[in-house]
Amino acid sequence: MRIAAILVAAGIGSRFGAETPKQFLSLAGKPVIRHAAEALAAQVSLLQPVGDADAIEAALSGVANCLPTIAGGATRQDSVGAGMEALAPHAPDIVLVHDAARPVIPFGTIPALLAALRQSPGAIPAAPVADTLKRVVRGVITETVPRSGLFRAQTPQAFRFAALLAAYRSGLREATDDASLLEAAGHTVAVVAGSDDNIKLTYPEDLVRLERIMAGRLIPRIGTGFDVHVLQAGRPLFLCGVRVPHDKGLAGHSDADVGIHALCDAIYGALAEGDIGRHFPPSEASWKDAESSGFLAHAAERIAARGGRLVNADVTLICERPKITPHAPAMIQRLADLLGVDRGCVSVKATTTEQLGFTGRGEGIAAQAAVSIVVPE
Repeated sequence: MRIAAILVAAGIGSRFGAETPKQFLSLAGKPVIRHAAEALAAQVSLLQPVGDADAIEAALSGVANCLPTIAGGATRQDSVGAGMEALAPHAPDIVLVHDAARPVIPFGTIPALLAALRQSPGAIPAAPVADTLKRVVRGVITETVPRSGLFRAQTPQAFRFAALLAAYRSGLREATDDASLLEAAGHTVAVVAGSDDNIKLTYPEDLVRLERIMAGRLIPRIGTGFDVHVLQAGRPLFLCGVRVPHDKGLAGHSDADVGIHALCDAIYGALAEGDIGRHFPPSEASWKDAESSGFLAHAAERIAARGGRLVNADVTLICERPKITPHAPAMIQRLADLLGVDRGCVSVKATTTEQLGFTGRGEGIAAQAAVSIVVPE
């Protein structure tokens, strides 16, 4: 059975009130649309996005089974119709139609829909209405609407491709969703259990609810890092991205920022992606005298690429001199900027070894770092 999906992303999200269309807002480190696309791509052989090609292709770069984006229409029905025509040459057996603003497709929803299609040409997930319904005119209740038998329709909605394509080509109009189009064409549409987690991002408070749901699907990872560099005359001293006045600097292939190096190792360790030397080998001339800020930016990108989020980072610099405390606020801000997090998520502090060892003798500076991140299960 060949299964395709249409990802509808042509809306502007006027009710949400943001400058950026809601489907491209960031949620748990990824655009909302990417969460939806990845959930679909894992279960279909073709994924057809519909909407702004530049924005969609930037958000979905690397997503498996993704066809080139096609432009949407004036209405949702027009957009899905365009997607159906684009898929027609591929002749799929089944098509799923999903809103890009629904980033959570609960486990089991798509298998349940496919099972329902054995008996009906269409099937949708839906949740029963639990609240009492009131019809309101100009701020006054005019009627209490019985809620018995009422359900809230969700997506993805699933259809036998030929049946939905025929319904679209029939000229029927004013369908609020694809199921209603199939109903108008005289077909039965089955209902499978929906979920309260399958939220369509419509208002700002929905984003807060989705963040809570996503947080429940994230698992914590801890990483630690340690680094040391020798002090050398004639080099500038960089610590945690800040140039610190001192009579010596740290020797190394790059700018030898020991604080950032330890922090990068902590992040890579939390992700189980090796250490800084694996990503930026000191044997490569391209990293000669490189700013370590680029290394940390890469580590932050790796967190985002995994759909994760940095919870906090703690760096301890170990040296007798120079004094770190006067520069700590600037270091915290610099690290926060590079990591793309609030400064309250970052700590930089210092200690000495009571004049013992190489740091105590002023021969070098050491750093240790610990991070906590959360990533999808």
